Amino acid sequence: MSSSSSVVEARQALARRLSEIRKDSGLSGDQLSAQCGWHPAKTSRIQSGKSAPSKADIKAWCAACGVEDQVPDLIAEARAVQTMYTEWRRMERTGLRAAQESVNSLYQRTSLLRVYASRVMPGMVQTRAYTAAVLRSIQRERVAVDDVDEAVEARMDRQQMLFSGRHRFGLLIEEYVLHAAVCDAETLVGQLGHLISVSAHPFVSLGVIPTACDRPHLPVEDFYMFDEAEVAVELTSGYLRITQPREIAAYTKMFTDLASMAVHGAQARQLITTAINALG
Repeated sequence: MSSSSSVVEARQALARRLSEIRKDSGLSGDQLSAQCGWHPAKTSRIQSGKSAPSKADIKAWCAACGVEDQVPDLIAEARAVQTMYTEWRRMERTGLRAAQESVNSLYQRTSLLRVYASRVMPGMVQTRAYTAAVLRSIQRERVAVDDVDEAVEARMDRQQMLFSGRHRFGLLIEEYVLHAAVCDAETLVGQLGHLISVSAHPFVSLGVIPTACDRPHLPVEDFYMFDEAEVAVELTSGYLRITQPREIAAYTKMFTDLASMAVHGAQARQLITTAINALG
C-alpha cells in the first residue's frame, strides 16, 4: 500500500465508517468477530485501517450489524481506496493497451493538463517511434503480454486532444530528457524535432529546465496534474492517484517552483536544437 496521505486518509475514513457501524449496532469487537467467523485481531486491523476489507468482509460486517443496505456504498468506497495506488504488475497484467486506455476518460474531462517530466518525454507529445521504444522497454522488463503495437495506437489516439482546442497543456521537461532515452539516436532526433513543432501550438506551453549547479530544487518524480482534481505520480513500483487537496496544493507549488527555473520560447527551442546537434 502506498504511504501517500491521500491513500492513508481514504483507508482510515473507511475504517472509521466500519467502526461506527459496529458501535451503532451495539456489538463489541469480539461479538462482531464471532458473528463474522474470524479472529478478533482481524476486526482490530480493519478498524485501525491496517488491513483493507474485502468485498466478502464488508458483506459479513454489515450482515452482523444489520445494515445490509449499506453494502453497495461501502464496497464502492473500498474499491475507490484500492484504486488510488495500483502496482504496475496489477495495472499491466493484461498488457499495456488496457493501462493506456484506463486513463482516457480522465484525460478527456481535463481542461488543463500539467506535466513535469524528469525521465521521459510526456506521452502527449511523443512520436510514434519514441512511444514504441518506451513501451517496448517496459514490456520487456515487466509485462508478459506483448501488445505494444496496440498500446502505441491507444496513445496516438489520445494525442488527438492536442488539436481539439478543448484542452490546454503545460509541459515542464528536464534538459536531461532531451539527451537520454531508451530509443536510438535517429528516433530521438525525430522526437526532439516533433517537440519543437508541438511547442508552437497555441494550446501548449513548453518549458525546459536547464541542467545546472546551484538549482533551488532537485528533479523529482514525473507527475501529471489533471486540473486541480487529481495528480498522478509514476513511481517505480506503481501508479499513484493523489486527490487530497493539500497534497494537490503541494504539487501545484512544486510545479510553479519548477516552472520558475525553466526557459521558454526561443531559449527552450535553443536547448532542444543543441540536443539535436549533439546527436549528429
